[in-house]
Amino acid sequence: METFRCPEMTDRAWAVPLLLAENSLGCEYNFNNIYLWSRAYPQKIARQGDRLLVEIEGSLGASYLFPAGSGPLAPAIEALREEAQAQGNPLTLVCVTAAQREQLEQAFPGRFVFEEDRNGWDYVYDVNRLADLGGKKLHAKRNHIHRFDEAHPDWMFEPITPDNLHECVELERAWYAQREEDEPEQGEDTLSEETVALIESLYHMDTLEMEGGLIRAEGKVLAFSLGSLTTPECFDVHFEKAPGNVQGAYAVINREMARMVRARHPEVKWLNREDDLGLEGLRKAKLSYYPDILVEKFTAREV
Repeated sequence: METFRCPEMTDRAWAVPLLLAENSLGCEYNFNNIYLWSRAYPQKIARQGDRLLVEIEGSLGASYLFPAGSGPLAPAIEALREEAQAQGNPLTLVCVTAAQREQLEQAFPGRFVFEEDRNGWDYVYDVNRLADLGGKKLHAKRNHIHRFDEAHPDWMFEPITPDNLHECVELERAWYAQREEDEPEQGEDTLSEETVALIESLYHMDTLEMEGGLIRAEGKVLAFSLGSLTTPECFDVHFEKAPGNVQGAYAVINREMARMVRARHPEVKWLNREDDLGLEGLRKAKLSYYPDILVEKFTAREV
């Protein structure tokens, strides 16, 4: 096994095929999430045969993602076990999906105990439903957009390009400053880490194969969204930002991003809007769009 190290953009060349082979809807199996958040958190990668290993440092020691890829599972798990034991810890796997849990139970019966991680569940939606907002359940979303239309009749959607990405950076900085003032309990570190990851993604969109769009009205950017493909059928929305005082802005950028993805990638069926971090407001917002799939996550601890 290779030594764990910080991921670099150049690792995309070998890591993405292994992540694609895993064919998971989980947002953790998108290379951009691994790379971008490693700038904020101690997160390292290594290769073991045809498996990608990811180590995440925490206050209680290291934990690991389920080894992604198509190679034999047992050698990869044993490599992680040895790594954990060398640090004096039992092997702990985080963000384990239901399908991965089944693999572990079949390959290592009785060796792991599993704990549900509800805060880590991903919210996955049919791209057509978010693009069209049809049906009674989404009537409220259409009303939000109607009010936005009335307040900003000249609004337009634009793809994010090198010519306008600086405006997204400005909006993110303003959003961060306001959020820090309004919700100090959220924690300065958490907010600043997200800002670092987001701004890096904007400045390296092409290299990371990120795609995004923005809403402009009265000459100002009022919202933007960024994401990338996790699998050929699933697009992951990594970031979405709008001022809290602009009614309907989130509903509009959500719909327009879905429409952009559908137009650019006809093969995409699903939009993964990631987890809610256990935040009540975020959970309520994600549930209000009635997810088609909730990607369950578990923590697996070796016994």
